[in-house]
Amino acid sequence: MNSSFEQKIVIDDTTLRDGEQTAGVVFSRAEKIHIARTLDEIGVGELECGIPAMGTEEQADVRALVDLGLNARLMTWNRALVSDIQASLAAGVTAVDISVSVSDIHIAMKLGKDRHWVKEQLKRALGFAKQHDLYVSVGAEDASRADQLFLVELLQISKNAGADRFRYCDTLGILDPFSTYERISYLRGQVELPLEIHTHNDLGMATANAIAGLRAGAEFVNTTVNGLGERAGNAALEEVVMALKHACQIDIAIDTSRLVELSQLVGRASNRPVPDYKAVVGERVFSHESGLHADGVLKNPVNYEAFDPAEVGLRRHLVVGKHSGRRGLAHKLRKIGLDPLNFDLDCLMQQVRRESQRTKQPLEDIQLMKLCDSLLAAVG
Repeated sequence: MNSSFEQKIVIDDTTLRDGEQTAGVVFSRAEKIHIARTLDEIGVGELECGIPAMGTEEQADVRALVDLGLNARLMTWNRALVSDIQASLAAGVTAVDISVSVSDIHIAMKLGKDRHWVKEQLKRALGFAKQHDLYVSVGAEDASRADQLFLVELLQISKNAGADRFRYCDTLGILDPFSTYERISYLRGQVELPLEIHTHNDLGMATANAIAGLRAGAEFVNTTVNGLGERAGNAALEEVVMALKHACQIDIAIDTSRLVELSQLVGRASNRPVPDYKAVVGERVFSHESGLHADGVLKNPVNYEAFDPAEVGLRRHLVVGKHSGRRGLAHKLRKIGLDPLNFDLDCLMQQVRRESQRTKQPLEDIQLMKLCDSLLAAVG
């Protein structure tokens, strides 16, 4: 793989569509508006914002988002049915994803149809959408289990009918980054139509696969805030953005300082609080305890931090526990207003480790102060 790549990358965040399809997640209209505005304000280029064919209430939600006048392009998800696209037109959007099942498994076992039917259905739906001047992404559902030659045929049909791009969906999250790179590279070399990568996290590789797809030449990437989505979720917006920035040296003009704010907003709205150790945005991902690491961070944070916590709206925590060293302990004492010179640090460290083993967690400030008080009382 190339170490860098230069193509323009557009994030199409699907928190308000695929993210809301997470089992048990429902966003109110007010929450959708708040999320959409925040995504727009931080610089996300596209929002996949709903499924108008679900009914009039969903159409009204999408219309409310359209009426915000955001900079981001709003896109809706549709089956390859004229009626679905009509519902999207009624909601006021100018861009649609037209989803077609492309694996033989889905075609036979879900649709009860054949490849010819899929091609004709795509032509009909795509033709109708372009007649109404819609921007169209053709979404290839279950592409990772589809025949590659059939995908090339669908790509060519899409291009000939005026599609603006083609979405490659690893619907079941079964690919690894190497196979993702190979498949996107292959398709990119067959038909000149911009590609979009849509990944799921069933095997824990959604972010890695999204980055691999971009490295292979995809120009669009789907994400969700906090990795919400069907089953194990989708590629997390915050992870993709920071991976592009720090692993790939690609800055896509996202205001990363608000990623934690956005993450917590979606965590509340989805009733799925952000875990303390969630990659990139968890409150405790910049916590350091071990003596070696705490010492290194105190000397210079770049020793053990891939990026400054402030980049995403976080701060670092140096905690004391079983693995702490003298330097980290002394630093913590100063932070709570105590002079390390007043204590036998070796003795205090033994007590800290004993208490941490008993409670199976680092010491809170009040616990450390109590230990210090007991030591001072013993020698006083």
